[in-house]
Amino acid sequence: MRPRGFCIALFLTCALAGCASKPPILRDEAQAALQRVRVKGGATLFPAEYSSLKDAFEKGEALLQEDEGEDAEGYYYLTLQKGSLLEKEVHEEKARRVEAARLAEELKRMEAERQAALAAKRRAKAQAEALSQVQKESEGHKNAKPQKDHPQVFTYTVRRGETLPLIASQPEVYGDRTLWPLIYRANRDQISDPRHIWPGQVLQIPRRFGRDEIIEAHRYAQERPLH
Repeated sequence: MRPRGFCIALFLTCALAGCASKPPILRDEAQAALQRVRVKGGATLFPAEYSSLKDAFEKGEALLQEDEGEDAEGYYYLTLQKGSLLEKEVHEEKARRVEAARLAEELKRMEAERQAALAAKRRAKAQAEALSQVQKESEGHKNAKPQKDHPQVFTYTVRRGETLPLIASQPEVYGDRTLWPLIYRANRDQISDPRHIWPGQVLQIPRRFGRDEIIEAHRYAQERPLH
């Protein structure tokens, strides 16, 4: 028979081995889940949820240090569950932000197109109004009785105190002060600034021009009035 002391030692060894904590099997998975959430931006997007996830893992680590493997395993399991849910929320939040950015860009593009359409409409309206005005003036000239005292001239000698609008308004010139840009453009070789002309200058008075040039002259005179 074996000595009684040896049997008691063997019993205690077996008892202690049975009571020892089992090593946790979910720790590595829990740590990986925590890492994935952090890398994907969970700490920034959901700071409170990420903090709770991290606390669960750290509690498991603390229990593991105290040789409470089974209790630690519960916290590691909790970390895995929370991590899975948080990963899903992070993915959905990122997708939502991408969609929101896409919609914002689409709205920006649509607004730019709307503004461009409005600007084009305003330009078309202004051109139509200018053309209508030219047609009215043309009809007025047709219906007006010809003035034999003021034949059309092809050159004009500037007198003291005269301006290009004043010259353009002369009956023998155009009878319309807003057509002064026609004179200015025909005499660029001797007029550097349309606001400054000199007595004695002989200006060419163009007679061959189309409707588009008349419209452009009206527009130019309106944008750059000479006082």
